[in-house]
Amino acid sequence: MKKTLYRNLLKELLALGLIVQLSFLSISPYVTAKQTVQDKTDTLQELNLLRGEHFLYVNATKDVTSFHIRYSFPPDYNYQVPIMLEILNDSTADVLNYEIQKDSLEPNNVINFTLGSMQKGDMVFLHFFCWVLVINNNYSDLPEYAKIPKKCELPEETKYWLSSSDMVQTNSILLKIKAYEVKGFTTNLFVLAHKIAFYVKYHKLPFYSLQLALGTLKGQDALTTLFRNGDCPGRSHLSCALFRINNVPARVVMVTRSYPFWYQMHFMVEYYCPNYGWILSEVHNAETPYEPKNQIVMRICSLEDENTTGHDFIFSKMTGVEQWFWIDDNAVKPYYKDLKEGSKLNMFPEKALFTNTTTAFTTINVTETVFSFYQQYLGKNLSEENLNHFRSAVVDQKQAIESFKQSEDPYGYIDYMTLALNEYGEISE
Repeated sequence: MKKTLYRNLLKELLALGLIVQLSFLSISPYVTAKQTVQDKTDTLQELNLLRGEHFLYVNATKDVTSFHIRYSFPPDYNYQVPIMLEILNDSTADVLNYEIQKDSLEPNNVINFTLGSMQKGDMVFLHFFCWVLVINNNYSDLPEYAKIPKKCELPEETKYWLSSSDMVQTNSILLKIKAYEVKGFTTNLFVLAHKIAFYVKYHKLPFYSLQLALGTLKGQDALTTLFRNGDCPGRSHLSCALFRINNVPARVVMVTRSYPFWYQMHFMVEYYCPNYGWILSEVHNAETPYEPKNQIVMRICSLEDENTTGHDFIFSKMTGVEQWFWIDDNAVKPYYKDLKEGSKLNMFPEKALFTNTTTAFTTINVTETVFSFYQQYLGKNLSEENLNHFRSAVVDQKQAIESFKQSEDPYGYIDYMTLALNEYGEISE
């Protein structure tokens, strides 16, 4: 009896708190962060609904029993909040179960698919959407000047991103010389960021274009990229090296961007600005900062990721690429062909709308809270009654997505997400 009363009270408090945006709700780092413009209730805030679409084909080189595929899933991070995972009915893989799990490095998530047995020569595929809500930041609040920090001035948790790795060789004398050369006499972090982005894209650009045309792209580590230029993984590694050598924490970020073509994965960079936070840069195109609405962040790469890279699936000689999925049976291989057939991905901006800041953060809050319940119960062994509540909540989440796509304000979306929250509140432990 006490448990039921407590659960109902908790449900009511959560629902009420989300509607009026109680300040005690735990939200993403963006909400607790830096931008003073957030406090202006008359400021219009942009919300963006993004859909990542993924095809993953695998084939069996011999008979296999059930196996697992772990695939990166958008984290609740900074300016984005995941809404849900949607597996499409045209998927041919025998999906026995799937969960969204926390990865070893926060805030990363992975989908853990359990797939049924395959016979030698079989090919199956997964087709799924990753739905994400983004509260955009146009970086209009960035100051004109931020001092390049000394190592002793950095928060302890960011110093991890100053380390050397197999892909970001900050101990290299040649990279150190280039890092100091690119920096020059500037003491402004933002000037340094622009200089790094410009250099990384345009140095030896004709040679890169020739390699791309001939399909002869090779290692994507920072040192090799210094001599040959590189694709987006290489440019990201070189950028990180130039930042880290100058005492600026920097890390590789895997994202899905909207392109007019299908691709494997895209790589970008974040660098750390004291008293502001992590700033996203599209170094592949020499653009910094880069607004969050333009991509879905899939994974923050760790030093372990930098030390355990694989090869590109299209350019066979291109190595040094961080991985975004892992298959636990060596007899099951991913199938890539030409990014028209076979495995591929893309991102599609579904809808952008503007609302007042209070409503925008209410929308983010309810999304984050609903997703935390969705993640908690997805793939779990629920009783029939609890499973019905879970399924009803998922239907409400899908209705919320459709409402957002068809509206010029987020109120219908909030209503449906609140209904989903109520359904999750009915699930008994």
